[in-house]
Amino acid sequence: MRPAEYTNEAIIAAGEAIEASGSKVTIFALRTKVGGGNVQRLRQVWEDHVASKRIAEAEPVAELPVEVAETVAQVTEALSRRVSELAIDLNDRAVKAAERRVKEVIRAADAQRAQAELELADAAQTVDDLEASLEQMSGERDTLKAQLTEKQVESQRQAVELAQLRERLVAAEGSLQEYRREVEREVRRSAERVSAAEKVRDESEKEARTARETMARLTGQVEVLQAQNAHLLESFGSKTVVKA
Repeated sequence: MRPAEYTNEAIIAAGEAIEASGSKVTIFALRTKVGGGNVQRLRQVWEDHVASKRIAEAEPVAELPVEVAETVAQVTEALSRRVSELAIDLNDRAVKAAERRVKEVIRAADAQRAQAELELADAAQTVDDLEASLEQMSGERDTLKAQLTEKQVESQRQAVELAQLRERLVAAEGSLQEYRREVEREVRRSAERVSAAEKVRDESEKEARTARETMARLTGQVEVLQAQNAHLLESFGSKTVVKA
């Protein structure tokens, strides 16, 4: 069996020191004064000490007072015997009454101790529950800290990416504006080429109309000449026939 960590004498001395300071002896104060120890054992040792102390204080003095002895000596032997018997009877009753009081005190102390043990067990369970909750909360706190650190790292990474995207967007906007200006210049050049082509087409169509008109006029003139030549040939042929 494992030896007691603190002796009964040390526990009792600690309790008496607490009483001497004017404070009430509680298990927690006793444990603090001793410096440790099992709570149940501390309670048992101190309550046994208090009970034994009460019993010792309740024990009556077996001898009769000197004044009573002198008075009894002065009366007759019969009265002395009667007084002695009465004193012994009163003493016996006092002892029995004191014993009953001690038993009642012990029973009350036992009841209080049992109640205190229940309360202590409840308090110990409450402490265990609180420690478990604290440990769980500590674990959750560490998890939240780790998640917060990850979120901060992710936020910083996203901020860097956002800055890079903004830079690329600014560069892209600049390139887009330049491209738009180039497209506008090309559109203007194309419009100018289309306009020039349309002008050339209009001039070509005009020249073609002029050529067709000239061709038609020349064709008419040729037809007239051909008709005149034919008429001349007919006239020349008829004159030749007449001369023959």
